[in-house]
Amino acid sequence: MTEPHSHDQTAMIGIGEYRVGSFPMMTIGLGSCIGLTLYDDSLKVGAMVHIMLPESAGRKDRPGKYADTAVPLLLKELNALGSKNRSLVAKMAGGASMFEYFGANLNIGERNAEKIRALLKEHNIRLAKEEVGGKCGRSVTFFPGNSGKISIRRADGTTGEL
Repeated sequence: MTEPHSHDQTAMIGIGEYRVGSFPMMTIGLGSCIGLTLYDDSLKVGAMVHIMLPESAGRKDRPGKYADTAVPLLLKELNALGSKNRSLVAKMAGGASMFEYFGANLNIGERNAEKIRALLKEHNIRLAKEEVGGKCGRSVTFFPGNSGKISIRRADGTTGEL
């Protein structure tokens, strides 16, 4: 595994925030939220967003916060850099059920994942890998400059890759 060079500062992405580029990006503490990445291997560029809820219900304040506004937003940004939807590969992590005692109808994590899957399909983007659900929070680091590799650190101390 190659370590990022000192000039490859990792961009921290908070709830509802996103970044586009070829530098490393990281979002920490994903519970029911989802870290979605889109990667274009031909351009070696990617985008990452920290999505909190499935539907914006017309709210325009933080488009990265909602799945239904975040996916079109990232596509617009990547298309502006020359990416075509068909050349993008999506990966997502998060969507844990943090509050199971509320019952399944309030499982925001699963609703987030379902909405994102539907949006990707609608825009003809392949979802290559996902690690969603469970009861464990995750932090995700995305390396567009390293073939779009994603490393996951789980709250239980285990790690993995997507």
